[in-house]
Amino acid sequence: MCDLCGKTLLVDEDVRYIADICVFAAYDVMEITSFDLDRDIKAEIRKTLKNMEGRDTTELEEEVYAKRLLDLCPSCRKIFIDDPLAKGKRKQ
Repeated sequence: MCDLCGKTLLVDEDVRYIADICVFAAYDVMEITSFDLDRDIKAEIRKTLKNMEGRDTTELEEEVYAKRLLDLCPSCRKIFIDDPLAKGKRKQ
């Protein structure tokens, strides 16, 4: 079934497409400064762990890395390729 329009794939269409989407946190190379050396790293780690308490593990993992596979029919593939962020829909 097409994840965008719901059309049955391989029955209504001769071909289907898979969009493999990975979204991950971007970390730039860190330059260590004197400010970094003076920070209380242990306190920052404690604060981070405290903020993580009670949160869903899947939600926490997906803040760092998330992957989705979408099945698409040929016409939805074209729509997705032409406007992957659905900017056209947001303007309407």
